[in-house]
Parts: sequence; structure tokens; C-alpha cells
Amino acid sequence: MIRILLLIDHSSKFSRKLLRGMVKYSKDNGPWLFYRLPTYYKNLYGEEGVLKLAREWKADAVIAQADLNDIGYLKELGIPVIIQNYKERSDYFSNLTGDYRGTGVMAARFFIQRRYRNFAFYGSRNVVWSIERAEGYKAEVEKYGGRFYYFETEHLNEEQWGSDHEELDKWLMSLPKPVALFACDDYFALQVSDICKINNILIPEDVALLGVDNDDLICNFSDPSISSIELDVERGGYEAGRLLHKLVLKERTKPCNIIVNPVRIELRQSTEKYNLSNEYIREVVQYIEASFTTPISVDALIRRVPLSRRNLETKFKDSMGISLYQFILKQRIEYLADLLLANPALSLLELAIRSGFSDCRNLSRTFKKFKGYTPTAYLKKFAKPV
Repeated sequence: MIRILLLIDHSSKFSRKLLRGMVKYSKDNGPWLFYRLPTYYKNLYGEEGVLKLAREWKADAVIAQADLNDIGYLKELGIPVIIQNYKERSDYFSNLTGDYRGTGVMAARFFIQRRYRNFAFYGSRNVVWSIERAEGYKAEVEKYGGRFYYFETEHLNEEQWGSDHEELDKWLMSLPKPVALFACDDYFALQVSDICKINNILIPEDVALLGVDNDDLICNFSDPSISSIELDVERGGYEAGRLLHKLVLKERTKPCNIIVNPVRIELRQSTEKYNLSNEYIREVVQYIEASFTTPISVDALIRRVPLSRRNLETKFKDSMGISLYQFILKQRIEYLADLLLANPALSLLELAIRSGFSDCRNLSRTFKKFKGYTPTAYLKKFAKPV
């Protein structure tokens, strides 16, 4: 019976998904026992109190979420420890970390496809997951030739954030509009949404807003609701369980990093607009996004706007950076990818028909072109553990 001591916050969706993955691993390979130590316990009883309890309970391993300045004392236990990243990665313990730069790149490419020229990032100073998300976002924006704006705070909770409210307010007002704003997580995105509402800054018309973690509760507190990058956290929890198992059994002796990858973007109202000045192209885009699961012909699109076929195709390519055909294809592939993860038992033909494809010929090759994987490989990589 392996005993795992949990020193992490359970209030966030990230932590709950992480624990769900670990519990799933324990059910597949256990039985394990989990002991949750409230976050205030250390404040009441100090480091010695935590160590004493861990020894009395005979913990075999620890999952901790803390500032690195607070976790060094866990070395005294002499048992495996995995740290959920905060200010930086540990050189001593195993890290539950993420492809933070890759998440920033995903956000930038998402906005670049929507033809923005102004890009902003709102994050937290001295926190590794915010710093590296900003770096990935900025690098991709600059590669594209966009204009980048940055605002950072040292504060991570609502009580402390109040002191930066005025500066954030001024920064948001000063940004050129329209602007694509990427926040380091959903809570920071909610702060932006609140201030935009106070200042009558329109979302998404003036500020297109994107967060990270896809916390449904936080994202839907906002009006309009906030689009967010979903992370493969549950799989990360499963892999954390696998690593702990090997460390406890001494099949592995050295710590390592578990990487949580960004999976997809959950689209909500805060990013629903493209930055398009041509009203006819905007109308065509809106029609395609609402109708791509049904047959769409160029003739049907021409009937909606006063443009010739050639004129429409040329203006669309100039405005969107992609042809009409490729844009429709992309909408269907993205939808198919979501359906694939949500309905892994259905056949590819059934999923293809639901996504607007009439058959499966060359579908795997087309899917790989857009997603980087065949449908089978994509499902294997990104499906939640079952």
C-alpha cells in the first residue's frame, strides 16, 4: 500500500485534474492511499509539524505545490517528491512542469491566424510559467512582425492585486486597438475582463482575450466568456503517478520532469471576432464558422455578398492569409479533432460526416497536415486516460 502525502491546493481546476489523473493511475496500479494536508497546516505547525506528520503517517512520497523557498525542508524526509512548478524548476526534486513556451506560441499563432497586428501579454513577474509563456508568445509575434506590449505584476491573488489595479487600468487604456491579449492564466484574463468592462473597452471588438487552463467557472464568470488554452493536465497527473511509482519502488533513482502540454483552445465569446476591415469578408467568415458542418459552395458564398467569384477569392486570401477552401477545411479539421477526443469509440467516417466531410478519402493525410498527427496518433497522444 503506497501512501502519498498531498501538499497542494485543491481549489483550482488544474489541481483537481492533476489529482484525477493520479487517482486513475493508483486505481490501475494500486491500491494507494492519499492524505491531503491543508495548505494552512504549515502556517500553524511549521516545517517540523509537516515533517512529523509525514513520518507518523509513514508517507512513501509527496506531491507539493509551493514556492521553492518553502520546500527545501522536504529533503529531510528522504522520500520521492514531485513539485508543481511555481517560481522556477527544482534541481533537486522531480518537477511537474509544462511546455510553457509552446503554450505562448500556440496563443500567438491563434491570434496571427485572425490577422491581428497588435499583441499584448499580461502576466506575473518571477513566476516560471508566466515568464516562459510570455517568451514563447513574444518570439512568435516578433517572427510574424507584430507589435508586442507587456504588463507584469508581482501579485497572484486578488487581495494583493488591488495595488496594481490602477497601473493595469492605464496600460489597457493605452494599448492600440484592436489588440490580441494573452493572459498568463484564466484568473489574470478575468482581471482584464473586469477592467475592460469598467472602462467600456469592448471584448472582443477592441480586445480579443485568451487565457490558460480552461477553468470553466472562471471563464464563464466573465461577460463575454473567456476563450482559454486547455492543458493536458490529467495525463500529466497520470504520468506523475507513474513516476512516483517507479521512484518508490526504486526502479528509478533520479528525479525528472513531467511535461504538461497544451492541447487545444476552447473557443468562447472573447475571441469570436476576426480583425477584418472588409465587411463582406467578415460576413463570409461568420457564415462559414456557423455552417462548416454542412455542404458549403463558393456559389452559395457569392450569393451572400456583392462580389464576383474571383474578387471574393482574392479578397478573402488577402484578408485571411488562407484560401476559402483551406479555411473551410481548417474549420472542419479542428472540429473533427475535438469530436475525436470526445467520442473515441466512434468510427472516423461517422466523425467525418459530423464535421462536414462527405467521405474519408485522404482525410488522414489532410488531418496530419493541419494537426501534425494522423487521427489515430492524435487520439493516442491527447486522449484522456481511461
